[in-house]
Amino acid sequence: MLEQQIFYVDALARTTGACIVFFAVLTLLYSWKAMPKNGGRLGYNLYLLLSLATALGAVLTGHLVVLLVCWGLTGVFLYLLIGYGTKERTPATAKKAFIIIGGTDAFMMLGVVLIGQITGSFNMAHIHLSLAEPAALLAFLCLLAGVLAKAGVLPFHTWVPDTAEDAPTPVTAFLPAAVDKLLGIYLLARMVLDLFVMTPGMNAVLLALGAVTIAVAGVMMLMQQDFKRLLAFCAISQAGYVLLGIGTGHPLGIAGGLFHMVNHAIYKSCLFFSGGAVEQRVRTTDMERMGGLARPMPVIFTCFLIGALAVSGVPPLNGFVSKWMVYQGIIEAGREGGGLWVLWLAVAMFGSALTLAGMMKTVHAIFLGQPSHDRPADTGPHESTPWPMSFPPLLLASLSILFGIGAYDLPLKYLIFPILEQAPTFPGIWQPTLATVLILIAIGGGMMFYFLYRWSKTLRQTDVFIGGETLDAVPGMRVSGSAFYDSVQELPGFRSFFVLAGRSDPYELAARIVTRLGGPLRDLHNGILSTYLSWCLLGMGVLFAVLLLR
Repeated sequence: MLEQQIFYVDALARTTGACIVFFAVLTLLYSWKAMPKNGGRLGYNLYLLLSLATALGAVLTGHLVVLLVCWGLTGVFLYLLIGYGTKERTPATAKKAFIIIGGTDAFMMLGVVLIGQITGSFNMAHIHLSLAEPAALLAFLCLLAGVLAKAGVLPFHTWVPDTAEDAPTPVTAFLPAAVDKLLGIYLLARMVLDLFVMTPGMNAVLLALGAVTIAVAGVMMLMQQDFKRLLAFCAISQAGYVLLGIGTGHPLGIAGGLFHMVNHAIYKSCLFFSGGAVEQRVRTTDMERMGGLARPMPVIFTCFLIGALAVSGVPPLNGFVSKWMVYQGIIEAGREGGGLWVLWLAVAMFGSALTLAGMMKTVHAIFLGQPSHDRPADTGPHESTPWPMSFPPLLLASLSILFGIGAYDLPLKYLIFPILEQAPTFPGIWQPTLATVLILIAIGGGMMFYFLYRWSKTLRQTDVFIGGETLDAVPGMRVSGSAFYDSVQELPGFRSFFVLAGRSDPYELAARIVTRLGGPLRDLHNGILSTYLSWCLLGMGVLFAVLLLR
């Protein structure tokens, strides 16, 4: 056996570990006011710190067995943290997340055993297997199952929206939206860059998984009425971009995928933190019962809007840069061979349009328009959000701007490019500083014309009306963003799609299969002693016959 290495800290581990610590600190600060003081606050903080420790252990180790143990423990702490939710179905959601992640962890264990058998070592520094070998391919697929479940990629994604809806907001922001995505993509990058030698066929599998995840989750996002569930489907869709970038096998695409991993954790946590402040104020997550919160919550509205634009890939924010790098990686990989690059590029760009549509629906439903008459009473006056709950989204929104404008000089230079053996070259031209200046000039010009017309005495003013009726005369006349795109569900092709999507939960399918298989066995265990004695005698007879035959 080769010498085993417990700790292994390279550029990939440093970047991922730093992000995990950063989001853990913000979550602890946010939880100070977001979580109730009673009901096990000490246990909650303990589980949060332990999940941080195990996540760091999985990232900073060079030993596959240690990684496997820490990886499994993060799933245990996820189960315990989800349990702090207060909804009726929270225990079932926690169990679902634990079973999906734990079940794929069993495949990971098989993959680690196969790697040990092939190489004689669990030291990741000594492992570099070719996927042309069947045993190595099987090990890769086993590890990939754990990666897909952790990152929330199809078909192991269904625990993510349930967790987002039923778990406390800080848990959703820290684990499924940030840490679990970081861990899943970290291991995928480790597999692609170090542990295995990729083949064009396996790169095509990653590209296909990424494209399907983007399209399916993007369409499902449009139909959601609960904004936390909508954000969860948006997070699933964004994980598809990371798979697309890494699946290209091109340095530019891989760098874009890793950068999108960091960006996704930033703006998705920003959105969940902002949404948690909204939930605490109005005591609901149903977008139909919201509206008009931009005026009483201007800081939270601004943070949410920046996060929504960033996740949609609007320049000059960070999401645009990482998506642009993924696009270019797909194009460059297509030049090296393969005719499906046009399909992957089209799906990626279509996914950005779906994301923008879904996020604008969310922004309108929560913050714009008329308040819902069914909305619970506000818990405070103008911008009553406590600073521990407003500072994290404000910081993350600022990072979304900074990492977009200074992408080349800051995050790419110090966090992403050191991971690769050689910094990729950019065939296209994107100058974020110049683009930002031009965008600000355009916005400033528009504001100037707006104020000029506003101050003009010839400006005609009238009451706001919808469908010919004024809002004052008909106060019930209200357009809610939550109803956007509902007609899509009635289209012939999409109707069957949503029915299939609702029935294709692998967890529910497995539960039904187990229930049907266990039904006859449950009927046989009827509690009657004579029945049990008959089974015992039958079993002894079978064993006796087997021994005689031998």
